Amino acid sequence: MSTLIITEKPSACLRIASALADENSLNKFEENGVTYYRVKHNGEQLIVVPALGHLYTVTQRGEGWVYPVFNTTWMPSYKVSKTARNTKTFIEVIRRLSSEADVFINACDFDLEGSLIGYSIIKYSCGENALKKARRMKYSTLTKGELVSAFKNMSDSLDFNMVEAGQTRHEVDWLFGINLSRALTLALKNASGMYRVLSTGRVQGPTLSFLYHREREIQSFVPVPYWIVNAEIEFDGGKYQLEYSQSRIDVKAEAERIVGECKGKPAVVSDIKTTEYRQNPPVPFDIGSLQVEAYKLFGFTPRRTLNIAERLYLEALISYPRTSSQRIPESINVVEILKGMAQQPAYKRIAEEILSKNRIVPNQGEKEDPAHPAIHVTGNKPERELDSDERKLYDLIAKRFFALFGEPALKESVKAEIRVGDHLFYLKGRQVKEPGWLRFYEPYFKQDDIILPPLSIGQSLPAPIITLDEKYTTPPPRYNPSSLLKLMEKENLGTKATRADIIETLVKRGFVTSQPMEMTDLGFSVIEVLEKYSPSVLSVKLTRDIEEDLELIQANKKTRREVIVESINALKPILEEFKMKENVIGADLGAALKKLWKKQNYIAPCPNCGTGELTVIYSRSSHKRFIGCSNYRKGSCNTSFPLPQKGRIESTDKKCEHCGYPIIKVFIPGKRPWNMCVNWLQCPGRVEALNNRRKTPVEVSK
Repeated sequence: MSTLIITEKPSACLRIASALADENSLNKFEENGVTYYRVKHNGEQLIVVPALGHLYTVTQRGEGWVYPVFNTTWMPSYKVSKTARNTKTFIEVIRRLSSEADVFINACDFDLEGSLIGYSIIKYSCGENALKKARRMKYSTLTKGELVSAFKNMSDSLDFNMVEAGQTRHEVDWLFGINLSRALTLALKNASGMYRVLSTGRVQGPTLSFLYHREREIQSFVPVPYWIVNAEIEFDGGKYQLEYSQSRIDVKAEAERIVGECKGKPAVVSDIKTTEYRQNPPVPFDIGSLQVEAYKLFGFTPRRTLNIAERLYLEALISYPRTSSQRIPESINVVEILKGMAQQPAYKRIAEEILSKNRIVPNQGEKEDPAHPAIHVTGNKPERELDSDERKLYDLIAKRFFALFGEPALKESVKAEIRVGDHLFYLKGRQVKEPGWLRFYEPYFKQDDIILPPLSIGQSLPAPIITLDEKYTTPPPRYNPSSLLKLMEKENLGTKATRADIIETLVKRGFVTSQPMEMTDLGFSVIEVLEKYSPSVLSVKLTRDIEEDLELIQANKKTRREVIVESINALKPILEEFKMKENVIGADLGAALKKLWKKQNYIAPCPNCGTGELTVIYSRSSHKRFIGCSNYRKGSCNTSFPLPQKGRIESTDKKCEHCGYPIIKVFIPGKRPWNMCVNWLQCPGRVEALNNRRKTPVEVSK
């Protein structure tokens, strides 16, 4: 008999099998497209087989696309979703291999999801008594040393508290998501005859509500004028900006009076304050701070950052990324990691400098995750050439790791008080005196030094040039993926593993645009309907309470049954109220959807027939899109134009200068948006441009 090791993904399967295999004992097998391994570890027979994420999922017991529905069951994923059809062969292979095993090990990622994935597979695929003979490997990196240690020190049973918390999360999210989404979708269909999947949930609803209220603030904002007194002084060979003591002046006459009283007056240094301060090294990355930093530096969305980080983790280059910890425990051998990094030419100098220090202790943050340490490099060399995005994120994580061991940076700020007549201005300077850890974090920390010439109290300076700027107050900024993720974390909405997916879902459902995150008419309508008829769906407190309950399950202070019952009791009155108001809710949603569809597809009035509208139309036969007159299907106007089949199309108010036809804007991911004449095939401007390209440069110049 053998030991069957369940891994979460095929790439992790190979890492674990290779790490545990005795010399020359790694044997690869393939069955129906599923690759698994047989190895010997200290003479013990092991079978290492991969899953493909969740092979089992929660669904409703019974049939019918109705609500409310509270009876749940767990089934193979391929029976629930067409997109999970390839999970069937994995279940079949694992089921067959389990007959050879007398011990079962869950070696999936050590978090709620990994615990649940392994538990479900062992329970449903490996036989009646498999759970009694199941054990758990726990690791934070896929390095050989840590995997061997995890196998040697694995627990004698599964982590059932984490399993139960994971099951509860899936079941509660399913109950809220399915019932509320079906309620919205069926209300729309029954009231207006229109069909479109509309979704909300216990985390998605409150998150969308944040965006809605920010958008309302922006739309209702009234700009108010104010004035800023600017001053520039030139001395000692340089030009320097002075700040007036009042950052803004709300009355124009007052601002003009100040400018008049200052013009032509010499400046005198009345006081100088010099402050030195030390800036400590940063704390290690958790997944939230990594996502925020990657968005700020590279423009990566939270989902994109997480995807890249997971690839780096599976390559054994970084530790497990889905962590909320900002601490690196003493059990992690940072010296060995630094020695490994010193073998990479790009990091050799920094790593060796840190290794030469007498004391090598990383700066630590406050947040701690019992399952995993903060995100850090492993010291392993990449086994393949990383792509551009992977290199960027890996370098950022590496530089952050190095920065933890640096000395505090010494900075100096200078604030000189400058009197111009009876008015006070400030001249400010700053510089880094000793860079400390900043050297290790380059180029991800930038400070533009402003070095002032020597100044003394009582020193006379030339008269500054005084100007007045009129400005207007601005509304609060729209959320971007990074700032929204930070807000979700602050409000305890979702988890470190799910927040990025929630943000992506809001964009996919058409509730918000991606860049910037601006509410669409449909998003407005969904929130307005829910606030009007079912405000408790948007309750941050309800969502936060459930998150806290899930943590109590992990701590063995609450049971899965208790949380499920409480969730159903909270959900029932919401759905009952929804049923009562279904017609009016559906009518409101239908009106908003018609408005959205017209806005998305309308281009301009038809320039040929004059009575129709040019809109984006999808062919019933080829399913390709084109621009056609709204009278096209009536047979009264056959005006049509081809379109690019990829990307988003937006109308503009512009007309082509060559032919007078409407101009549209095309957005294709990864490319710069461009304007295009709808009549591009016949447009004289395009024809002329093509003819010029065919001519020689001499002919064109003539």
